[in-house]
Amino acid sequence: MESKKELRKKYAQLRKTLTSDQVEEYSLQIANQALKLDIWEYSNYHIFLPIKRHKEVNTEYLLHILQGKDKNIVISKSNFDDFSMSHYLLTDQTKIINNEYGIPEPDENGIPINEQQLDVVFIPLLAVDKFGNRVGYGKGFYDRFLRKCKPGILKIGLSFFKPLDNKIDVNEDDIKLDYILTGQNAFKTVESHI
Repeated sequence: MESKKELRKKYAQLRKTLTSDQVEEYSLQIANQALKLDIWEYSNYHIFLPIKRHKEVNTEYLLHILQGKDKNIVISKSNFDDFSMSHYLLTDQTKIINNEYGIPEPDENGIPINEQQLDVVFIPLLAVDKFGNRVGYGKGFYDRFLRKCKPGILKIGLSFFKPLDNKIDVNEDDIKLDYILTGQNAFKTVESHI
């Protein structure tokens, strides 16, 4: 079993090998896979804005789908002092700025949204297994955030790479995904009996 640290390094390296055209093509495919999921009856959708230098999934295509379906779109601002996130409604007036880490975020003049109001969360990741265990950048932002959400919130991970068959080593603070979207497939995560 590879450690999270090893997987983080391996998948960050794999992402670096993708061209800009591949990132765009795969991101569009992931958005198209999202349309196959039965997740569109809700109102409030949380989405991340990609860190371009890390070659994260470009969520612009998903944003267009959400806007076309007239959904409320929520984006976050990260606090690196306590690794928490605050959330804001994305509107035509929202000003997006890159923070010191290159993360695009809303300025603080937006309309704040409580985690309990969210229905669906699209989640960035580096690696994921078929059981819904994810490897992110290791700061725990999303695990802290998801713990504050209502029970039953849909957690959807976006990945350029297919889920691993072997279970990722997890700890009790890790929160599992419900779905995984890749360019090729939309997966419902598998119950683990391990």
